[in-house]
Amino acid sequence: MAVEHRALLQFVLLYCALFSAFGFASPFFPAFLAGRGLGSEELGLVLGAGTVVRLICGPVAGRVADRLQAFRAELAVFAIVAAGAALLYLALDGFWAVLAISLLQAAAFGPLVPLADALCLAHARPRQSTGFEYGWVRGMGSAAFVVGTLLVGHAVEGYGLSSIMWLSATALLALPFAAAVVPAFPGTAGGAPAPHARLDHPWLTLFRQRAFARITLIGALVLGSHAMYDSFAVIRWREAGISPATIGLLWSESVAAEVLVFLSIGMTILRVLKPTGALACAAACGLLRWATMAETTEVAALTLIQPLHGFTFALLHLASMRLITDTVPSALAGTAQAVYGLVGVGGATAVLMIVSGWLYARFGAAGFWAMALLCVAAFPVIWSLHSLTHRQGRAT
Repeated sequence: MAVEHRALLQFVLLYCALFSAFGFASPFFPAFLAGRGLGSEELGLVLGAGTVVRLICGPVAGRVADRLQAFRAELAVFAIVAAGAALLYLALDGFWAVLAISLLQAAAFGPLVPLADALCLAHARPRQSTGFEYGWVRGMGSAAFVVGTLLVGHAVEGYGLSSIMWLSATALLALPFAAAVVPAFPGTAGGAPAPHARLDHPWLTLFRQRAFARITLIGALVLGSHAMYDSFAVIRWREAGISPATIGLLWSESVAAEVLVFLSIGMTILRVLKPTGALACAAACGLLRWATMAETTEVAALTLIQPLHGFTFALLHLASMRLITDTVPSALAGTAQAVYGLVGVGGATAVLMIVSGWLYARFGAAGFWAMALLCVAAFPVIWSLHSLTHRQGRAT
């Protein structure tokens, strides 16, 4: 039990360092870039190019980690590079310099969460019978993100926008020390490779994993449906006359629900509904959430649906992580996490953010119905995944 508690604490420290770094940078990063001399079009280009680099570098880094069993070493190296890039922002300005630094930081940022997730899941239940719950660790990371966003607001007030880079770099430089103390990736963790799996052709092996392909598609549909919420919810609420203080409370309510699901009720729901049932629950909550967003800005209604974020995001993430752990060969753990999170979900979200802009410009809040339809489209895929995993379970 002492070993379990020690590993849990070590991973909590790792995730707190990682997600606090994101929390310090995220809210004010576009404003900081604008302050380095970028116009609106240049800012969009820098952010878009960073997304592309993350989509490319994440899976490559995951594959290298799988091949060399170098999860902790890669976490440390990428964290140091990302911290160095954050400090370079303070020394340089102008479009081309900022673009170069942004691409460097994106290449380093992209693999961090997939590598941490692959390493943590290898030691969490049910993969290790004496392990801890992955949700506990991920929930503490979400809480650290919230604390980071709250602290950086005060820092910006007192010390200006440059403070976000100092704080983010400090958290990132703590990451190598945290990575050094977490347990190494266990060589025997996880299920055996699928029959006839050709791990000498890792990408082919991964794409042939029918369960993994369905899990990724479900994540792209349900998590991708958050694109309009992330981009236009606050704009919609402000247009409806909702005060900034109330908007802050609504946003905090959704994050609090996310932390609650990760830390407490999520694992119970997984045990009761099983992973595919939890995915269906998340999709149903998404349908209800976006339908309500499309039809009303009544604060009472918004207050009731904001906690559904705990299901549409956190519960879906927990179920997806459990299914990936159970169905993907452990030799592809890092690659699978990067492909799922960065290429599948990240790529879909990037595309859907562009689509959301087009929808909102033409249809206003009614565009949320399109996000609801994405959740509806997830149901047949979830049923197909349930049937596939049920057949595989009977075969074994």
